[in-house]
Amino acid sequence: MKKKLSYRDKLLELSFIYDVKEVQEYVKNRKNLTTGQLELILKKNKIAIPKDFKTSFIRENFTKPISKIKNNIAEFRDNQIKAKNKFLRKTENFKYDSQRQISGKIKGLWKNLGTIGLNFLNIIPTLGQTFYKFFVGTFIDIFNGIYNQQINPKSAKTAIIGFFVIVGVTTLIISFSSKFSNLNQIQKVEIEKTNVKEKKEPKVQVKKEKKQPEVQVKKEKKKPKVQVKKEKKQPNLKVKKNNVAEVILPDLNLKTETVLNLFKDVDYDLSQVRNKKLVKPIYFTQFPKDLDELQSSRLKKDTFIKIVLPLIVAENERILADRKKLKRVYKKKNTTDLEKQWLRQKLLEYKVKKGNMEELLIRVDIIPTSIALAQAAKESGWGTSRFALEGNAIFGQWTWSGQGIAPLDRASNKNHKILKFPILRASVKAYQNNLNTHKSYTSFRNKRSSMREKDKYISGLELTSTLKNYAQTGSEYIKILNQIIRQNRLTDFEPVRLVNSVKQIELNS
Repeated sequence: MKKKLSYRDKLLELSFIYDVKEVQEYVKNRKNLTTGQLELILKKNKIAIPKDFKTSFIRENFTKPISKIKNNIAEFRDNQIKAKNKFLRKTENFKYDSQRQISGKIKGLWKNLGTIGLNFLNIIPTLGQTFYKFFVGTFIDIFNGIYNQQINPKSAKTAIIGFFVIVGVTTLIISFSSKFSNLNQIQKVEIEKTNVKEKKEPKVQVKKEKKQPEVQVKKEKKKPKVQVKKEKKQPNLKVKKNNVAEVILPDLNLKTETVLNLFKDVDYDLSQVRNKKLVKPIYFTQFPKDLDELQSSRLKKDTFIKIVLPLIVAENERILADRKKLKRVYKKKNTTDLEKQWLRQKLLEYKVKKGNMEELLIRVDIIPTSIALAQAAKESGWGTSRFALEGNAIFGQWTWSGQGIAPLDRASNKNHKILKFPILRASVKAYQNNLNTHKSYTSFRNKRSSMREKDKYISGLELTSTLKNYAQTGSEYIKILNQIIRQNRLTDFEPVRLVNSVKQIELNS
């Protein structure tokens, strides 16, 4: 082997000595091989490679230690960043856990205090009855003793005086207990003349009328009218038929039995709704947790429809009001600043770009009640699914960024959730906005608009075929929707409207 050859030349020399065909072919084709490529080819052919003093010395004594130090520094820095992020996550989790625990304890304490107070109020009538029975029995024995001359006259006189004193005290206790047990009944109180002269409003409890928040009460025909304020009282779940205007039921964890009793009290019957095409504005914020425990499937379905129907009708009427206003504003040549602001808001709400008013008019329209009820029943299992009970998710809408509930059967490569809502009506509103804005339901909106232009009735059964994209099953999903609509006669509810409401009664927890 020649002296003063470079390391690469030494490798080429070895390849020719050992007759390595691959290297010879590259040289013959005038292709330059790098030192690394030559080393690999020689190693593949099991040829010993000579050591190059300069390259190996620099690599072993300078290059490798420096790269090792760099790697150690980078690893140390990464470890510090990870430790810092871990500490921040722990701190944040601790803060959230502490807030949640404190709020939970406060809520629990408040709930316990409320329970104690209610129990105390419930005990008062029973305590009064016990005292009443005890004293009545005692005085009966006393009078029997007087009659039988078993006690002297002085003792009898003392007993009689004590009897009247105790009867008066007992009467006061019983009157207070009856007042607490009958909060819904309003008593009449006489208006004193002295209070009228001093120009003070007499506190008079009057019966609630249906429409007026303030009631004028006449003392006599000739006397001037005196305006009095209604006594504020906590509304109860028992609502008289004639007083129902708009009832909003918040998160009370109602049981199905309570819900059914409420429907009975307000005379809420689906057969009447079908005949009169009117539904009472009773808005539930959640489903009863034990709805699935009903043995009768017919009763379960009717209860579900009674809860969801007013919510759907109310949102449809809101959309129709917006549509009517949109047509009126669209025809005007000059619009006010408030009307322009309202138009901008609707363009944003219905996701219409470039101020396209014709497209906005297509999107601002109702979802047929039969379709909404059928999809709600299918997606929520008639109000008994985990998503409906835990997140008020009636229509099973997916989300990848918002708050939601992860499906139990979700594939490992999926990260979607079922969007959750604070109340049921929010779920209905989001569902209707989804059908009116998402590109997957363009055919639904176009067919509905075509029916509007031809002055045709907006029928759910004619529009279900355009909702194949709502579920992965496609045409099979459409068959199920049509079956639910026909079997449960949901088309009867399409022309239903809300009963005109004059006042709003909100039932607070």
